Amino acid sequence: MMPSYLDQIQWNEQGLAPVITQDAGSGRVLTQAWVNREALKTTVSEGRAVYWSRSRSKLWRKGEESGMVQKLVEVLLDCDNDSLCYRVDQVGGIACHTGRESCFYKKLTNDTWESVDPVLVDPDQIYKKSS
Repeated sequence: MMPSYLDQIQWNEQGLAPVITQDAGSGRVLTQAWVNREALKTTVSEGRAVYWSRSRSKLWRKGEESGMVQKLVEVLLDCDNDSLCYRVDQVGGIACHTGRESCFYKKLTNDTWESVDPVLVDPDQIYKKSS
């Protein structure tokens, strides 16, 4: 039987809800992704951020390839019950597949998106390349 907290979420037509992931220490927004019931239930049971990959149609455990796991601190639900926030401890300090601390590294400046965060680790060193 599914936990009752899952029934209190207003899932969209695809059975998904958006989740913002925030660094529990700094408060910085790290990522935005999607979860379904299984992803949220797995996140809670494993104590680590798990998402639903819309492009691959499967669960995605953050850090499964890179080792940059997001350890769950708490899960928050917004006032409309349709959007979640994972507060996490980001292992390795890198949440973005580009090798940056956050996926939100582009700032709008004079009608231009400017990269404001450095690449901390070359993504080729983090992710395995399939031949």
